[in-house]
This record gives sequence, C-alpha cells and structure tokens, in this order.
Amino acid sequence: MQEVWLKITASSPGPVASPLSYLFRTADRLMIDRFRSVRQAGLRDRDWTQVHAGDPPGISAEPSPERRIAAAQEAASILALLDGLGARVAAIFRRHRIEGAPQKTVAAEMGLSLSTVEAELRVAYRALAEWKEREK
Repeated sequence: MQEVWLKITASSPGPVASPLSYLFRTADRLMIDRFRSVRQAGLRDRDWTQVHAGDPPGISAEPSPERRIAAAQEAASILALLDGLGARVAAIFRRHRIEGAPQKTVAAEMGLSLSTVEAELRVAYRALAEWKEREK
C-alpha cells in the first residue's frame, strides 16, 4: 500500500473521475512492474551463473595431492578402527552404511536378528563418534 501511495503522490494525474478504479489500476500496474522486475532479475542471475559457471581461473575443483593423501590416510584409519571392532561389526557396518542394504536384509543375509544388527551398528557408531572427537 505504501508503494501505491508513493506512486500516486509522485504523479499529478489531475482530476480523477473514478478514484477507486484509479487506485486499483495503480496497484495492478505496480504488481505487474514488480513481477517483471523479479522475472528479469532471475533471468539475469541465471545468465550470469551460466557465464561464470565452472572453476575460477587458477583454482581447480579437484582436491590437492596433499588432501588426497590425507583423505586416504583418514579412510584407512577408519577402516582399521572398524576392523578392530570385530569382523561381524565391520561387515554389518559396510553392508548397511556403505553398500546401502537395509538392516533387515543384512540380518537375513547374516542369519542374525534385527536387534543384533542394530546393536552392532551402535557399537560401530559409538566408536566412530569417539574417533571423531579424538581427531578434532
């Protein structure tokens, strides 16, 4: 409403035969202007993003060799931690969390109850949480 008021007071329309119709028409045009402005801004942003997509000059999206080595060492440390928890815990964790098998499927494949699978996963999660705290 404030924008409509500002638009009306900024113009000098002279005598208006139907003030209510004039008010509604002003509001309608204001909404059309706003819609066009938002649409144009979206198109402009999309075009800018398409032109500037990709890596900035001189910067690669690939991790550096140092980061790759650090990530490989971290992964090896986590796998060793899981293996240290026991073969069954490691197998259940890998099958469920890495391969994405549902807990029921893991239980059926390994001949275990669902509650056993859940308990073994809790052991793995607890060990990973403790490892994460140590690594901070």
